[in-house]
Amino acid sequence: MAVTFDLFGTLVDVEYPSDPAEIVARELESRGVAVPDDWHVAYGERHVDAPAGAEVPLPAHVAHALDSRGVDAAENVVRHAVVAAFDPDVARRDGARDAVHDAAERGPVGLLSNCAVPELVSKTLIRAGLRGEFDAVTTSVGCGWRKPHPKAFEAAAEALDVAPETLIHVGDDPATDGGVADVGGRFVDVTETPLRALSGELEAEP
Repeated sequence: MAVTFDLFGTLVDVEYPSDPAEIVARELESRGVAVPDDWHVAYGERHVDAPAGAEVPLPAHVAHALDSRGVDAAENVVRHAVVAAFDPDVARRDGARDAVHDAAERGPVGLLSNCAVPELVSKTLIRAGLRGEFDAVTTSVGCGWRKPHPKAFEAAAEALDVAPETLIHVGDDPATDGGVADVGGRFVDVTETPLRALSGELEAEP
């Protein structure tokens, strides 16, 4: 048995920016980048022709959005602006650490998170007191694929050195986290099985 956990909405709650385009614009301007007048439009457009299910890192999206309006910005400047824009308050959810520990008693345990912002997952784990609790951390920005694409779960399984069909994935969204079923694994929905009840759910696994 190998268990992977979703992060946002499953193990932690975070404050998301209500207007991400605006907060990214502020961070860009603070670094001397001339943000175009129609930035919100540019930010909302698709600029990278990626395969279905592939993750486009947000700094790449922002850089292409600027370029589409004739604004040239250094890659490291854009990356730093995006990382700074997403700096949320983090609250670890009730029972999260115990759930991870219970899973670890039964086999390898990993994290599998959809996140297009570099450094955000590691920053969140530190603030939630969960850094170092996982045998492997897999993010969509790192592996290149977003849940529910099978390649995301395959990447998480590979990082844990297990077969994908052995995965039990714990998450809060059947539309994304439930994709583990497509690789033969099992989905545990924390909206139905609270984290504090996860141990019993794992015990019931044949």
